[in-house]
Amino acid sequence: MVQCRICGGPVDEFIDFGRQPVSDSFVTPETAGSEYFFRLAAGFCTECTMVQLIEEVPREQMFHEDYPYRSAGSVVMREHFEKYANQLLGGELTGRDPFVVEIGSNDGTMLKTIGRAGVRHLGVDPSAQVAEFARAEGVRVRTDFFQETSAREIAEADGPADVIFSANTFSHIAYIDSVLRGVDTLLAPDGIFVIEDRYLGSIIAQNAFDQVYDEHFYLFSVGSVRTMARRHGFELADVQPLSVHGGSMRYTIARPGRRPVSTAVTEHIEREREAGLGRPETYHRFAEHARTSCRDLVQLLTELRAQGRSVVGYGATAKSATVLNHCGIGTDLVPFICDNTPAKQGRLAPGAHIPVRSPEEFAKPYPDYALLFAWNHAEEIMAKEREFRAAGGKWILYVPEVHIV
Repeated sequence: MVQCRICGGPVDEFIDFGRQPVSDSFVTPETAGSEYFFRLAAGFCTECTMVQLIEEVPREQMFHEDYPYRSAGSVVMREHFEKYANQLLGGELTGRDPFVVEIGSNDGTMLKTIGRAGVRHLGVDPSAQVAEFARAEGVRVRTDFFQETSAREIAEADGPADVIFSANTFSHIAYIDSVLRGVDTLLAPDGIFVIEDRYLGSIIAQNAFDQVYDEHFYLFSVGSVRTMARRHGFELADVQPLSVHGGSMRYTIARPGRRPVSTAVTEHIEREREAGLGRPETYHRFAEHARTSCRDLVQLLTELRAQGRSVVGYGATAKSATVLNHCGIGTDLVPFICDNTPAKQGRLAPGAHIPVRSPEEFAKPYPDYALLFAWNHAEEIMAKEREFRAAGGKWILYVPEVHIV
């Protein structure tokens, strides 16, 4: 029996997607077949309720110099981070010489607003390439993994942080105990540690099975985050649902007794109890829904091919690796994928080796159908690609079930 990385309790494995590549390892045609593979399976801790992967991928395999994701690639995410940065500037960062640290600062989309306001800041990100993008925006960055040792060095150089922020990064880190010891070392007595991550309740409700991939080592619920915080000497003070990424949650963590605990925390925990997030059978049902969606998607793509219909992919997302490799979808069903990230263009999707092309290729000519892997940005993408619909094109989505729009 696998032991929980948070509490040491037993983990009930509920889903196994088999052999998978690192989700962001977009290889060149010359290096195809050189990817690192691992067994992608997830389990549920029957004691602390934390959902987590069974096998850990070495962090250097996932977050490296060529890491291709860019926060600024989405207008929605740019606006989201700018709004929160301004919220911090009007609240938590109004004291004398405030200091904010972002874990996983990526291309600096959030911190550049903080920096332009003249507030002391530091981004911590292990990818040298994305760090350079951030520096070009005037963001101060440390190219490193955030952990206890790096946090101690930051505290010695810059003093305590009033805010430590992490968006869509904290759940990626298997060695979470070292990170939280680092937060304890660096956080000011009255400071807050704010994390945003995909919300387990939304993932289960939407049957968003592709949110299970290597970078999402943990899938957080309010209950599991509260337990995790308590085990490391912190208190979950507030939670706020977010619409981004198909349903996320913002968690505000503080030192015990330093912040009032919002009623939103207990209200969400009660909703999670009613939704069955503390029961193993909920996750086994989720796994069955995932198997059904994979089967239905392959059947639809096969039928469209037999009818002579053209299909291309849209959005070479990290989570598409789970779908493509588990379902066995290759160039016979989806000849290429369009994506607006320059670092992915001209490369091949991990494992499946489907070519990734620029968005301009989408209209040369328009396909009959587009398989939308970036379904969490559906509204933004469909508004951008109105001419595709006007030309008679249709979208294929597989969340919450396989359907055509």
